[in-house]
Amino acid sequence: MTELTGVLFSVLFGLCVGSFLNVCIYRIPLKKSIVTPPSSCPQCHERIKLYDNIPLLSYVILRGKCRNCGAKISLQYPLVEAITGLISVALFTRFGLSPQYFVFFLFLACLVSISFIDLHHKIIPDVLSLPGILIGLGISFTKWNHITWTDSIVGIVGGGGFLFLLAVIFEKLTGREGMGGGDIKLLAMLGAWMGWRALPLIVLISAVSGIAIGGGSLLIAGQGMRTRIPYGPFLAIGALIYFFFGHELVLLYGF
Repeated sequence: MTELTGVLFSVLFGLCVGSFLNVCIYRIPLKKSIVTPPSSCPQCHERIKLYDNIPLLSYVILRGKCRNCGAKISLQYPLVEAITGLISVALFTRFGLSPQYFVFFLFLACLVSISFIDLHHKIIPDVLSLPGILIGLGISFTKWNHITWTDSIVGIVGGGGFLFLLAVIFEKLTGREGMGGGDIKLLAMLGAWMGWRALPLIVLISAVSGIAIGGGSLLIAGQGMRTRIPYGPFLAIGALIYFFFGHELVLLYGF
């Protein structure tokens, strides 16, 4: 397979998986099957034809509207497809079409699903985070990951335990719930895949991005700073940045 063929495959594969992630994002919180029935318009319930379900392209051709009823299609759909496609290309650039490409694509695609579910519903489903922890630990026993199984276990315990401790302290001081259980399990999942050494920088990046993006969004929307902000997407941002640029950040800033 030539370099160009590999890039094209990674783009198309990422876009197609991104389209499937949109199904997961919509159905998992509703406890619906992600396999059946086929995709349909949420408004008129008309089954979406195959030629109207082409990632990115169909959204442009249909001008962001359902062909049958004209209802607006959320911008989330092409956004998730584009993000997943970019992640796929970035992984191909690093690993080629190797087992590492597919293993870490599964991990990062799961983070995309978790982020958008948390944005919409302020929950992180156990059906994604708990298997993610077990799979991450399992991968640490293979040659596909650079961390050891001990790093993974310490990452699980340290990640989940750290956020749990913060949540307890925050609730004691303010009388309000801080971190949710989903955030705790998500950081444990990140620890399982990336090891305990990655966690301090991931938490730092997530905190800074949460304050900048989340706090800024609340101010623009005119909402109070006591409004609960879903933290999962910012943990995912921290994990993505560390995954692709962590080594450079450590060398640059000496973390």
